[in-house]
Amino acid sequence: MAEGVNIHIIQYVAIIGSVVFIAAVLFLISRKKLKEEFSLLWLFFGFVFLFLSVWRKSLDIIASFLGIAYAPAAIFLILIIAIISILIHFSIAMSGLTERVKTLVQEVGLLKMEKSSDDKS
Repeated sequence: MAEGVNIHIIQYVAIIGSVVFIAAVLFLISRKKLKEEFSLLWLFFGFVFLFLSVWRKSLDIIASFLGIAYAPAAIFLILIIAIISILIHFSIAMSGLTERVKTLVQEVGLLKMEKSSDDKS
């Protein structure tokens, strides 16, 4: 390791980054730019990374539990799990919205048919 390098700097950067991320999500919620239902996973993983940033030994424990030899590689596994979880959540939300749009289009079509038949009478 290089002399004169403060190894805690990355921990401070990670803590600040996690806090800024959580604050940004909360700001978006307060400005109604992000719905609460979609923000739960973002906040959850923000707090997970804050926890990992504050308690440095936790990453070593998680890595040894999962059988990962190089502890920082566990961060990538956690990131991949976070991304996949958020993608699945959004896919479920989009599927529900697709069904709602389909129903609304059908209802509008029926209303237009009723209106055109009333106009002809």
